[in-house]
Amino acid sequence: MNTKNRMTMPLAADAMQELKKAVAEYQLIVVPTDTVYGIGVKPTDPDAITKLLAAKGRDRQMPPPVVGASLTDLQAFCAPVKYDLEALAETFWPGALTLILPTAEGFTLDLSTNNRTIAIRVPGHEGLLSVLQQTGPLALTSANLTGKPPATTCAQAIEYFGSKVSFYLEDDTEGSGTASTILDLTQDTPTILRAGGVGASELSDCLGTQVAGR
Repeated sequence: MNTKNRMTMPLAADAMQELKKAVAEYQLIVVPTDTVYGIGVKPTDPDAITKLLAAKGRDRQMPPPVVGASLTDLQAFCAPVKYDLEALAETFWPGALTLILPTAEGFTLDLSTNNRTIAIRVPGHEGLLSVLQQTGPLALTSANLTGKPPATTCAQAIEYFGSKVSFYLEDDTEGSGTASTILDLTQDTPTILRAGGVGASELSDCLGTQVAGR
């Protein structure tokens, strides 16, 4: 792999422009997050999503989450729900909470065989947020091959993906190694699908209603 494609954050202006160009061309990138390293692509092209999932050895049954720099950047993808998204965002974002929401009417992203729901998150990683502010939202999933542990270093991600990825970003921060909590807001009762960095009691307090699950 060409070492010029391995970049240290924060990115210089010319490096950021190079990265933005790659993202606009639907190339794969690897980035550090507040949890583990992620592999991502601009989410607006179905072939790019297929390429992302194929790099992991995963099929389209499991759609990748979409991450953005703010709730505002992500709301256009989502239909309204009865729960207070602004309160959740203000309390837990940026951070380790992923929300499952119904997709908006006229939803145009083709993330999986089921495009009725979407997972969104604003990650709590300063370097990644600076990238998202420039590139816009990304379809981002853990940087690992199916059945292998998620990469916690850039070197490990390179071992997994090699030249399939156009740019590898790294910094000297260390992710928590703990996955984000996944909260499903498409049900009658908010339900935790995966336990993680945010607990059920915290979510219940924020929403003013009992949250099911762990």
